Amino acid sequence: MDAVEVENPSLRGVLPKNFARPSLDVRRLGELVDLIAGLGLGAAEHREKDLLGRVYEYFLGKFASQEGKGGGEFYTPRSVVNLLVEMIEPYKGRVYDPCFGSGGMFVQSENFVEAHGGQRNDIAVYGEELNDTTWRLGKMNLAIRGIEADLGPRWGDTFHDDLHPDLKADFILANPPFNISDWGGDQLRDDPRWKFGSPPASNANFAWLQHMASKLAPEGVAGVVLANGSLSSQQSGEGEIRRKMIEADLVECIVGLPPQLFYTTQIPVSLWFLNRDKGSGGSRSWRDRRGEMLFIDARKLGELVDRTHRELSNADTTRITSAYHAWRGEPGANAYEDLPGFCASVNKEKIANHRFVLTPGRYVGSEDAVDDGEPTQEKIERLTQELRKAFDEGRKLESVIRANFESIRYVD
Repeated sequence: MDAVEVENPSLRGVLPKNFARPSLDVRRLGELVDLIAGLGLGAAEHREKDLLGRVYEYFLGKFASQEGKGGGEFYTPRSVVNLLVEMIEPYKGRVYDPCFGSGGMFVQSENFVEAHGGQRNDIAVYGEELNDTTWRLGKMNLAIRGIEADLGPRWGDTFHDDLHPDLKADFILANPPFNISDWGGDQLRDDPRWKFGSPPASNANFAWLQHMASKLAPEGVAGVVLANGSLSSQQSGEGEIRRKMIEADLVECIVGLPPQLFYTTQIPVSLWFLNRDKGSGGSRSWRDRRGEMLFIDARKLGELVDRTHRELSNADTTRITSAYHAWRGEPGANAYEDLPGFCASVNKEKIANHRFVLTPGRYVGSEDAVDDGEPTQEKIERLTQELRKAFDEGRKLESVIRANFESIRYVD
């Protein structure tokens, strides 16, 4: 480990060096070293496939799954990270995550750039993480992949010790802890980041949103995972903060996600997308979206990979991102259209009529019923006959069961 840190200055003081402790089985450690040594991770074909990075991410995911809330606090499921990255498309610029955990957002951003013909140095990575162990995990995760990042000289509290005070990011990707109440909000009542109102000390959701809004460059875009309560809460001034953010035209899109995506919690979550510039000017040539928001209800998407966890498929991700990119009017995207039950473009006036509640289901409506060609009255009559037949069969079955019970004789 000392030798690795010498060759990689960014890891100095990060790697664990307690492998000589008596509680560790020396035989098993030796077998593990032999196993790793025989993999040939330096071979060209393995470097191209980022084999070591995949192995590291695999173990992070397994640990998060087995440890539940404690192990998953630093791990955002890959399908969610991939969706965020594909939505905001961080081709070039500064990428920031104020609670970077194991660094998955950064890894996927680098992968996205390379997959679309760019170079790793097209983006500059910045981050901060409160938990010292998690900070080390993230540093190692990025080092394994050869990703250079400014994660600060140490772990730090984003709210109380901002390690990047002057940063203006082109892209922000984050999955902050949900609904935390011990973030020290009482000490930050007059913080200049709270442009839309002081967030409640009992919940940091809108503190995270406003911190990230303060970090956005003039054309910056943010994608943030938050608990669904942030969409509708009217308590402790949260509704007023949400109203001001909407009236300032900062919120661009809300995506309602399916349940069971996270290892840490069963709380339903959504994606918030913030955009500093929804106009048609600037360098991106998108259509003018001022005064509009896009709502996507993706709660029915995804597929179970085991009894308790769900993942978004590539097709799910494509469906969501295609709607968003079409709505933004990106060059080469399809023409946008509202799809009942899935997506809807809504103006601020309609949102105001709903008291600035941002639950996608309020706006996308229900899916159109499929016309099977059978007239409604005929369908009612057919279903009524089927129901009566089922009742008759139920009564016959009940008679048989009663007769069988009466024939039972108990023998001492």
